[in-house]
Amino acid sequence: MTTLRLAIAATLTLALAGAAHAEAARPTPKARPDTAPAATPVPSPDADLAYGAYQRGYYMTAFALATKRIEDKNDPASMTLLGQLYAEGLGIAQDDVRAAEWYKLAADRGDREAMFALAMFRIVGRGGDKNRDEAAKLFAAAAKLGHAASAYNLALLYMEGQQFPQDFARAAELLRQAANAGNPEAQYALATLHKEGRGVKKDEREAARLLGAAALAGNLDAQVEYAIALYNGAGIAKDEAAACELLKKAARRGSPIAQNRLARVLATGRGLPVNAVEAVKWHIVSKAAGASDPWLDDFMQQQPNETRRAAEKQARPWLTLIAASRR
Repeated sequence: MTTLRLAIAATLTLALAGAAHAEAARPTPKARPDTAPAATPVPSPDADLAYGAYQRGYYMTAFALATKRIEDKNDPASMTLLGQLYAEGLGIAQDDVRAAEWYKLAADRGDREAMFALAMFRIVGRGGDKNRDEAAKLFAAAAKLGHAASAYNLALLYMEGQQFPQDFARAAELLRQAANAGNPEAQYALATLHKEGRGVKKDEREAARLLGAAALAGNLDAQVEYAIALYNGAGIAKDEAAACELLKKAARRGSPIAQNRLARVLATGRGLPVNAVEAVKWHIVSKAAGASDPWLDDFMQQQPNETRRAAEKQARPWLTLIAASRR
């Protein structure tokens, strides 16, 4: 199973836009512990203003509005926002310890975004020691509140079998929850389980459906596998032309597998017209990225010198990028 892993960027996925204010923030407000925690915080007009300022890049304004909301209402969503600002160092000095403190205050009051953010901190050891057991509990709590990314990450822990006994059926349930909520990583992972018949019944059609959804959402691995399914007619009507268009997109995004498959298509003319220069170019690129192919090695050696030289010239920028990525 490829590319099924915990996301290690331990920050909330919040849209960022605009330029940050240069001034630094001073207040360090504390939540009142005597306030009853909210199970599912309801966004308030003030909280919306703070998040709006954050999204526009007015980080100090966001900090001030969130701070006031906490002082007035002990608002968990605003605590989560302060955690995010400290985690990323936006408008204030970056401080993982303080970020974790705010995330915990919000998580203890039922904010599922804070639960997820704190879980990611615990996975990688930001703002404190690594604690995968605590991370798993936080993922589980957030997943119960409908947080798709938490359900996905919890499913990966069940597949990994360290925090819990390995359980692909439970993992599939969690992936289904996240996939139904539109999480493309979960759609791809669940498709893989359906292809292999692990935790769910083997079902090529369902796998293809999920791959198509994830591919449409931009998941690179799903784009590659959905293209291959289309090309071969596996679980879906065969469509070589559509498959090749998707392979081209994935190849340009840097997938060595897509680059290799595209090279073969261009060499054989199945789905696209034969183009020896492009075929050799993509073979050179994919091979440099680790996708070896003896058949394409032979194909390249059979080409005239001018074809190989043209392909090598076109491949050069890609080879530079691959070399730079390994430094």
